[in-house]
Amino acid sequence: MLEMTQTQKSGWTRRLPLLLILLVAAVGAFTLKDYLSFEALRDNREALIAVRDSNFAVTVLGFLLTYVVIVAFSLPGALIATLTGGFLFGTFGGSALSVTAATLGATVIFLAARNGLGEKLKARMDAADGTVGKIAKGLDENQWSMLFFMRLVPVVPFFVANLVPAFLAVPLHRYVISTFLGIIPGSLVYSSVGAGLGEVFARGETPNLGIIFEPHILLPILGLSALSVLPVLIKAITGKKDL
Repeated sequence: MLEMTQTQKSGWTRRLPLLLILLVAAVGAFTLKDYLSFEALRDNREALIAVRDSNFAVTVLGFLLTYVVIVAFSLPGALIATLTGGFLFGTFGGSALSVTAATLGATVIFLAARNGLGEKLKARMDAADGTVGKIAKGLDENQWSMLFFMRLVPVVPFFVANLVPAFLAVPLHRYVISTFLGIIPGSLVYSSVGAGLGEVFARGETPNLGIIFEPHILLPILGLSALSVLPVLIKAITGKKDL
């Protein structure tokens, strides 16, 4: 009985970070949407520029920390944060900071989910027969392709792409590398939009946040997505497990 109690406590302890993240995400979804918005950026743009110009290093660190927290706790505002990065630091500087912060935040939630539930779910999937077992095996054999595909395709929610790999016991290094590289295209697009916000604000307009779905932007990203799943298709056609 004592051993069972200790095991239960250990299980709850391991799940606590994930439960905390889910709780903060639920609260943040209702309380922060008005603070992490385009309107908030527009209304506070002069103050942000003043802080950046007076202390660049502090602004960079503050931006990184804020972005990490937004992603780690799945809070609303990641897109606005990316726009802010472009607005304050330019297309390439903002994108570099956003990609770094997003990768760090995604790694936090990945580790919390993996330690809390990932191992048990993976064991159950591996032991399952039929369709579930086949899906788990297929995902295991094509992890790199799956990871890059989820990051590159703009319709896959970011928090979903953070959690699914954790539940499939994806190695940490694969997750970090695919996250960092896979989010670069989208980050560059929205950072470039953010870099042009000064003119947008001056005209009293709203930026086109659907730009990533325009053909000249979307088609190259879909091309990268297709390349990411090419090894899976080759395996299916040739019947080879390793390439």
